[in-house]
Amino acid sequence: MGIGREDAMEMIRRLWPTIALVALPAMAMAQQGHDMAGHHMGAPLDGPTEAGQAAFAAIAEIVGILQADPATDWSRVDIDALRQHLVDMDNVTLHANVASRDIDGGADFAVTAESADVATSIRAMVPAHAAMMTGAQGLMMATEPLPDGVRLTVTGPAPEMIRGLGFFGIMALGGHHQPHHLAIARGQAPHGGH
Repeated sequence: MGIGREDAMEMIRRLWPTIALVALPAMAMAQQGHDMAGHHMGAPLDGPTEAGQAAFAAIAEIVGILQADPATDWSRVDIDALRQHLVDMDNVTLHANVASRDIDGGADFAVTAESADVATSIRAMVPAHAAMMTGAQGLMMATEPLPDGVRLTVTGPAPEMIRGLGFFGIMALGGHHQPHHLAIARGQAPHGGH
């Protein structure tokens, strides 16, 4: 007897901010290459290090990278586009409804929402992710519009992995998320900013 969908979503809602608050500041410091001269190993920092919210921390990390890069073209920087992308990620991760069914070679996910804003986020995120990830790890991804979202069909050489990951695991595949966020912020907007 496993936990239900509602319980699983509640656990994700509760754990996500904690994971983000632990991981993002460390990643930001590693990316920014802080000069620790004058700081003794193990000495406490002079102030708080937590950004307070995952999307804000992601934006802060990107802003730090942009500021540290002398080649940043500030006329193209679009932090608002990055923010919208993060809103879309949040909407899909926390508010989308997913109906899964096994198919030959993988799974089919009907990703829908009652909210028009969440449905818009689904339509922005899911086809873009499918286009980016098709072919990676031997996966084939196809999308089809639904009145209140998108149908994502995923097949590949490891159908059990696809089914085990489920929709949200599939959306998390690939190490492209952080570079993608940086590209959006730099105004490069790969696949429409999503």
